Amino acid sequence: MLAMEYRGPYRIRTREKDRPRVEHPGDAIVRVSRACICGSDLHLYHGLVPDTRVGTTFGHEFTGTVVEVGSGVEHLKVNDKVLVPFNVFCGACYFCKKELYSNCHNTNPEATAVGGIYGYSHTTGGYDGGQAEYVRVPMADVGPTVIPDDLHLDDAVLLTDAFPTGYQAAEMGDITEGDTVVVFGAGPVGIFAAKSAWLLGAGRVIVVDHVEYRLQFVQQFAHCETVNFKDVRDMAVHIKKMTDGLGADVCIDCVGCEAAGNLAQTLLGVKLKLQGGAATVLHWCINSVRKGGTVSIVGVYGPTFNAVPIGNAVNKGLTLRMNQASVKRHLPRLIEHIQAGRISPREVITHRLPLEAVADAYHIFSSKLDNCIKTVLVPEESFQ
Repeated sequence: MLAMEYRGPYRIRTREKDRPRVEHPGDAIVRVSRACICGSDLHLYHGLVPDTRVGTTFGHEFTGTVVEVGSGVEHLKVNDKVLVPFNVFCGACYFCKKELYSNCHNTNPEATAVGGIYGYSHTTGGYDGGQAEYVRVPMADVGPTVIPDDLHLDDAVLLTDAFPTGYQAAEMGDITEGDTVVVFGAGPVGIFAAKSAWLLGAGRVIVVDHVEYRLQFVQQFAHCETVNFKDVRDMAVHIKKMTDGLGADVCIDCVGCEAAGNLAQTLLGVKLKLQGGAATVLHWCINSVRKGGTVSIVGVYGPTFNAVPIGNAVNKGLTLRMNQASVKRHLPRLIEHIQAGRISPREVITHRLPLEAVADAYHIFSSKLDNCIKTVLVPEESFQ
């Protein structure tokens, strides 16, 4: 089969690899119909995630058709069209029973925090991802969800990570009716977080980024206010001026370790890798939110040290909430929102490329070329 392969930072290609096989009675083999490139994939592409091994296939956002199931699979059958959450989880451990699927205790032997993730280095279990023609899906009775007949495939693929992650970002903010919410980052997750903030009752939504076309897109898609941080001298002061001197009720970090906006943070966390990424947006969130407010973090950071102003958070009495999204928990509500016409996730897809063009697709997305918001890879037999 054809699959994306990692050869080192900024070096990827497609090559023929062995088609995956059933290795456990609970496995399914899925023929991929859609696979997104996520902003988190760029952290791998740029060499910022430890233990990303040469030969790995990325891709944790994918849909497809079941072509084979193990003898123990009861809830899926061949020819089922499925969306596969990015979490690899068992459904039976202490954390899964609490619907903390992203913290599954049985799917990642390499870490004590995050569970398994498709195509996201050996720090998250070493599972090959879905930027390929076929993928092995372990624990297939608990992860994949059969796609409803009335759900467009492009909407379905965004339910594997980007939309649920944005929604959980807003949910973790404990938004109450009328709250002012500031979302940092106008990538796909930030766009969905802004839209979800309205769904959860926000009275005002502000999105911060520095790329003008992304700010224009989120303004149209989520009907929010926008701030270009390049035009702002001090983010905390600016947000307080916008909020009667108090600060936002909720600040959401949808950026993570490659945040721009502070030269020292970028040097230490991205260039020299002396900390787990640039903590610029964490500073902005903690300093821009009001006293007693909430900071929600879904931006990805490395597992090492970060220079974070925890003293400010303590003295302001903040609530900090963070996690990888537990996708499966959100799917019933999010599918309902789509079917009711409240949101059309596929509108964020700006680029559709064949799998063979994966190197070009990563370059376009990483360099923010051609007004790219979200890229979907489609295997040749499905490409239209």
